[in-house]
Amino acid sequence: MDQLSELYKGYPSVIDIPVAWGEMDAAQHLNNVVYIRYIESGRVALFRDWDFLGFDSSVGPILSEVRCRYKAPVTYPDTIRVATGVVNGSIHQYGFELHHLLISYQKQRIVAEGYSGVISYDYTALQKAPLPERIVLKINEQLQQ
Repeated sequence: MDQLSELYKGYPSVIDIPVAWGEMDAAQHLNNVVYIRYIESGRVALFRDWDFLGFDSSVGPILSEVRCRYKAPVTYPDTIRVATGVVNGSIHQYGFELHHLLISYQKQRIVAEGYSGVISYDYTALQKAPLPERIVLKINEQLQQ
């Protein structure tokens, strides 16, 4: 993976996910919905690192949008590196957009790119809420790297 490390430089969250045999579909490659699950895992890992899951307070993230651009098929056995970071210029009062790179160890390349729209949500009031200042600081730290 060393030759690809420049691809995800500056991404604050990087996780590895082994591909399971059962994640392949009838076309004998990773089912398209699994890529979305991997993107979710990357997003949750970042939020866990930022303590922004909403478990300790009423305000946490909620997904407003997710999209994925598939670039190459993935098959078992493989491990996918998921790098997640905030898209520069996407932050606003109530949210931001995340960019996800899915990189195959076997293929040594990016196999998919994803985007997640994230809104700060007050789960008690059941409405969007301004981003907590500590999250804005985390985002700004990442963007300055």
